[in-house]
Amino acid sequence: MAEAMDEDKVMEFLGRVVTDAGAAVAGLCTSLGDRLGLYTAMAGAGPLTAAQLAEKTGLVERYLSEWLAAQVAGEYVLYDPEMDAYLLPDEHAAVLADPAAPTYAAGFLTMMQALYGSEDALMEAFRTGAGVGWEEHSSALFAGTAKFFRPGYTGALVSEWLPAMNGTVGKLQRGAEVADVGCGYGYSTMLMAAAYPNSHFHGFDFHQPSIEAAREIAKEQGMADRVGFEVAGAENFPGDHYDLITFFDCLHDMGDPGRALAHAQETLAEDGSCMIVEPNVSADVRENINPIGRAVVSASVAVCLPSALAQHGPQSMGNHAGEDAMRHLADEAGLHHWKLAAESPVNRVYAASR
Repeated sequence: MAEAMDEDKVMEFLGRVVTDAGAAVAGLCTSLGDRLGLYTAMAGAGPLTAAQLAEKTGLVERYLSEWLAAQVAGEYVLYDPEMDAYLLPDEHAAVLADPAAPTYAAGFLTMMQALYGSEDALMEAFRTGAGVGWEEHSSALFAGTAKFFRPGYTGALVSEWLPAMNGTVGKLQRGAEVADVGCGYGYSTMLMAAAYPNSHFHGFDFHQPSIEAAREIAKEQGMADRVGFEVAGAENFPGDHYDLITFFDCLHDMGDPGRALAHAQETLAEDGSCMIVEPNVSADVRENINPIGRAVVSASVAVCLPSALAQHGPQSMGNHAGEDAMRHLADEAGLHHWKLAAESPVNRVYAASR
């Protein structure tokens, strides 16, 4: 006879699922607030009524009233009933209002439109084993991915990660050749280029719209003469004698990451090195039982694994293959020297060389 269920545990888990469902719906409101500039409008503005926020943004007051009510329910925004006004605390603005800030986190929610929009394609992929290519998602995925990773790169790439790559900073200061593979919108490329004006930076990505966006952003930032962006795959990007080749949160998305590393090895300068930035999650699924692990591994189900499978390569790693798998691929590619160079809550940074 089966044991009776523990009703307290049932209700506890039901509460967790309802909480998750609420967060999922609220995520849409967060994305709207981010994309419509509402958090930016509220940042540092003090208490605002819905009418004042409407005047400030040019948006419709009735919709803003509803949106503000949802923000209060999630405790993102504070409500003053005497003034009938809403306040975005400075501490919350640091996370929601400035895409260039190291603490900005709203970008992840921008991806939700694309992820939920791909659900039917993912269902079919689960049945057939086929992939869902990066280019098959809506543009919200590309913009959201760039916005999500940019703060972490801004906060650590130049100040921590590059200095942890032995001898690399000196080369960059003197003048080096750098390839940023899988550069997307090019934020990583431009951060390095801004810090090291004597070096030359080349961003490569197989996704034409992302390269076009990177070129436009470079123009806006006045860096079009400092960096170049070109459509090219990781297995055949042009150039050689690179002092540094970087892979920012992209190697695990590739259908043939081993061949990508082999091509990097072939195009490195004699004493060049690769910086491989990967999510800070584990091949041991038990170690990912935390908010960051949950978000990252869930993204692998929706984006990373399907993208790799769509490329019909020999491997489909997912974003939590772990350090041992990455190190093995690098060693087989001729990159025999490997170390964990740096670590953050979201990323692990590996240095690989011949």
